[in-house]
Amino acid sequence: MRRYKVPILLAIVLPCAAAAFWLVSTSRAATETPEYKVIRTDEKFELRDYPTMIEATTPMEGAEMNGGFSQLFRFITGKNEGAEKIEMTSPVLIDTAKDRKTMSFIMPRKAVEKGVPKPAGDGVSLGKVEASRFAVLRFEGGRTVENEKAAIEKLTAWLEGQKIAGKGDPLFAYYDHRGRRSSCVTTK
Repeated sequence: MRRYKVPILLAIVLPCAAAAFWLVSTSRAATETPEYKVIRTDEKFELRDYPTMIEATTPMEGAEMNGGFSQLFRFITGKNEGAEKIEMTSPVLIDTAKDRKTMSFIMPRKAVEKGVPKPAGDGVSLGKVEASRFAVLRFEGGRTVENEKAAIEKLTAWLEGQKIAGKGDPLFAYYDHRGRRSSCVTTK
């Protein structure tokens, strides 16, 4: 009876360990996000300091995300001068400036340290976001005009109440493609 304990135990433990490893390695928890320092928290609002970041950006047509996302996804999966794969990061950034709407992926630290390959073609460009302080409102829901407008109004009212002057257009940072967790960000 004793010689059967080890195989039975292994038959139970190994699949459980493999499943746990798979869940962690394929979850959002395994996706790199930019580091930041929280300066102040007020319920759903935060002031955060972000370091300099390199981003890949593409124009968006209207409110549609699919075309921009596809362009950026092709870039990180090898449509670049080095034909290199670049890890996906989170969040996906959406700049809703009236004169130009863009979508951006933040480049992972390893790719920046190695040197991000230049995009192949004209659809994607690389840029630098200087270290900045951001006022952030976390809100629930998917990417809709109504959700974004309400988030901007709440964040603007909070900034005014705090006597903080926001600079620039709102920048939306979507952390989950299903819209379960989102943030509205504007520079301070």
